[in-house]
Amino acid sequence: MVVPILVLPIFAYRKKNKMKYIKQFLVIIAISLVGELLHYLLPLSVPASIYGMVIMFAGLMTGLIKLDAVKDAGKFMIEIMPVMFIPAGVGLMASWGVLKPMIVPVSIITVVTVVTVMAASGRISQTIIRMDRKKKERSADNE
Repeated sequence: MVVPILVLPIFAYRKKNKMKYIKQFLVIIAISLVGELLHYLLPLSVPASIYGMVIMFAGLMTGLIKLDAVKDAGKFMIEIMPVMFIPAGVGLMASWGVLKPMIVPVSIITVVTVVTVMAASGRISQTIIRMDRKKKERSADNE
C-alpha cells in the first residue's frame, strides 16, 4: 500500500502542470479569436493573426495579460515551430511543376528578401543596444 501513496503526488503534479498549459493555450486561443473577429468586422486588409499579435503585445505591455499566463505555452509553440513548416515544404514539392519555370526569379527574390530582412534586423538591434548602453551610462553618471 506504500506505492499508491508515493505515486499520488506525482499524478497530482502532472495534472496541475497539464491544467497550466491548457489555461495558457486557452488565453492564446481567446486572443486569436478576438483577432479573427476584428478581421471579420473591420473593413481593413489586415490578417487576423496580425490583429491577434497586436492584441497580445498590447496586453502584455499594459499588464492586462501577465507573462506567466502565456509563457510556457508560448515556449512550447516556439519549440515545435519547425514542425509547422513541413506542410509548406510538402506543398512546394507538390507544386514543383508550376514552380519550375519561375525558379530563378523566385530564388533571386528570396535571397534579396532574406538579406534585406537580416540587414534591417541587425541595424535595428544595434540601434536598440546603443540606446540601452547610453541610457545605462547616463544613469551611472547621475549616481
